[in-house]
Amino acid sequence: MIEFRDVHASYDSATPILKGVSFTVRDGEFVAFVGTNGAGKSTAMRLVNGLLKPDSGEVLIDGVPTAQLKTSELARRVGFLFQNPDSQICSPTVREELLFGFRATGRLDAAAEQRVDQVIDQFGFDGAADPFLLNRGTRQLLALASIVVLEPPVVVLDEPTTGLDFRECVKVMEVIRRLHERGTTVVMVCHDMEVVADFAERVVVMSAGEVVDQGPTFEVLRNRRTLERANLVPPQIVDISLALPLMNPSLNAHPVAHANTLDDMRLAVVSQAAPSRAAGMLETKHGEMPERLRAPGAQELATGQVFEIPGDEPVLAVERGMPPEADFPESPDDVTNVLAGSTGDDQADFAPEPMHVDVTAQVFKPDRGKRLFYADNELVPETEGGRL
Repeated sequence: MIEFRDVHASYDSATPILKGVSFTVRDGEFVAFVGTNGAGKSTAMRLVNGLLKPDSGEVLIDGVPTAQLKTSELARRVGFLFQNPDSQICSPTVREELLFGFRATGRLDAAAEQRVDQVIDQFGFDGAADPFLLNRGTRQLLALASIVVLEPPVVVLDEPTTGLDFRECVKVMEVIRRLHERGTTVVMVCHDMEVVADFAERVVVMSAGEVVDQGPTFEVLRNRRTLERANLVPPQIVDISLALPLMNPSLNAHPVAHANTLDDMRLAVVSQAAPSRAAGMLETKHGEMPERLRAPGAQELATGQVFEIPGDEPVLAVERGMPPEADFPESPDDVTNVLAGSTGDDQADFAPEPMHVDVTAQVFKPDRGKRLFYADNELVPETEGGRL
């Protein structure tokens, strides 16, 4: 666990950088630090790994002040990725670079050699290659691999995607995601709010050397006052969902005003345009419809996974099976999801009153079972080659 307790820090006595900063990063969290240039984010990270000591206050790693820990001990606990990989790489070959951390901490042995070989294979490196002849993205991956190979419990990343194109960014962040999934605590400084939204569980916002907000990622990124104070632009989908109610106040209660991700926005839009289709998508692809994304007035009925959305005609999304009035050529148990609603073109007589069947679109393809099609006055399942 990382704790900052009323930390003040500076590079010279005349220029204070951090001014009473306090926060906690718990074991296994993925926390992003955001803010404009000069906010104090990188300085805070240098305090975490002991490159800088506080002027006052305490920085604790697992309850021990960094002032009481040797640099070598901190290096075992905290891996640090510099913003520029050329500030970190210092060996003539890729293999030597990956061995450097073991050598510096006095842990170079046969097990370390084996671990380096595994990481070279994992990343697809050429162990004999000159690191300084690699492209920018590969050098960043090498710098990250030099931390991964040591398996520290905490990884601190200072702008890990700076200078990378989209493909390189995806590679780097995928490595970081796998690290976190294995239990590593990840602390990341990042200006890219899309990356923050995609990966971070919690956000700490800094401005002028102070923490101005912290909390779950989207709670922070939807806080207009925080965004304005820290001069932050939220991720695109959040930006759109925040802007729409300002343009049209009637949208305040609509799910589009609460969408955080592309999937959220897509489902929110579809739920308004075609309620039964939205329910079908959620039933077959996303599990139960999240409360915040239900269309206005939607309610879950008591029997099974059924959603009723008010409209001109009743709309039902049924999790499994159908009423006995339906004439199935095969057992209803073979059908996982069937949609009936007011958005299709054909009628079926399996409900208390005629309803439309809309199960032909790709969005309704169930994870298990078969889709049904209405033909010759009956519902028939699709075959491997298409409709019967």
